[in-house]
Amino acid sequence: MTAVRLADAQRRTLEIDPTAFVDANLTVIVLGLAVALALTIAALAITARRAARLERRLEGITRGEDGRSLEAVLEAHLAKVGRLGTEVDRLAGRTAALESDGRHAFQRIGLVRFNPFEDTGGNQSFALALLDADEDGIVVSSLHARGLTRIYAKSMTRGRPEATLSDEEAEAVALAKSASLGRAALADRVDAGERTGRDRAAERAGV
Repeated sequence: MTAVRLADAQRRTLEIDPTAFVDANLTVIVLGLAVALALTIAALAITARRAARLERRLEGITRGEDGRSLEAVLEAHLAKVGRLGTEVDRLAGRTAALESDGRHAFQRIGLVRFNPFEDTGGNQSFALALLDADEDGIVVSSLHARGLTRIYAKSMTRGRPEATLSDEEAEAVALAKSASLGRAALADRVDAGERTGRDRAAERAGV
């Protein structure tokens, strides 16, 4: 019996009534919860204050010259990049068109001046070759005499003339083909009067 009574006493000691415990310690529990709540509110207030301060600093750092936010600045930059891309595409198309058209512009020029007649002075006659990048173009010749000037024109296709060229015209075409793009190659031939004078001097000298 003694052992049974001891076991019952120990079981009653271990069994604690929660309601009775809360009723007995209600004031302490409420005070503890109030302190925890106050600490939580204080921590939240400090965190909110730090977040607001950080947000103001970020706005100050990222604000554009006109006072706009970083988002507005980025949107403006993205819109500008889009416009620049469109403009670059447009310029690329225009450049390609200009390059295509430029190949058909006269960009190789050869000029030979000469005097085919003894009764005129100076190299007032000429042969002018105008060629594009594909060596298409024209050869213009002008023969100047005292009372008459004659002009002839011959077409060129892929560097080949439509008719036989004179020596001066062939020289002008050769100069044009060898000329740098956009530059004219010039040459002067000794005129007929000067050749005649040289021939006579050579004859008198017995050459």
